[in-house]
Amino acid sequence: MWLRSILILTCLFIATPSFAYGADLHVLGAIMAIDATHVEIKTPKGQTVNVRLNKQTRYRDESNPKEASWPAVGDRVVIAATKGEKKGANLLVATEVHFSSTKRVPVLVQPVPPQ
Repeated sequence: MWLRSILILTCLFIATPSFAYGADLHVLGAIMAIDATHVEIKTPKGQTVNVRLNKQTRYRDESNPKEASWPAVGDRVVIAATKGEKKGANLLVATEVHFSSTKRVPVLVQPVPPQ
């Protein structure tokens, strides 16, 4: 009896986070255009996706997390979004924008000696 109860509780606790996380859609690509209300993303498959931005949207610079910065055209992004509330429109609203700046310091690589 105790074993069944523990097994059932364990399954419930494991399943709960997956239900909470499953509502977001993710958009991956490069920023083609951005302003205060929307961002236009070009995906690796060549599609263009428009995502709305609002005051609740959070931004995170993965290449420099300690500074508060804003994404720019050319940056690589992963956007967590939800479907919008307008009827008849395929509208995405961003909840989080994770981006990586394209302005990076080049890494010096030492050549490998021939064998």
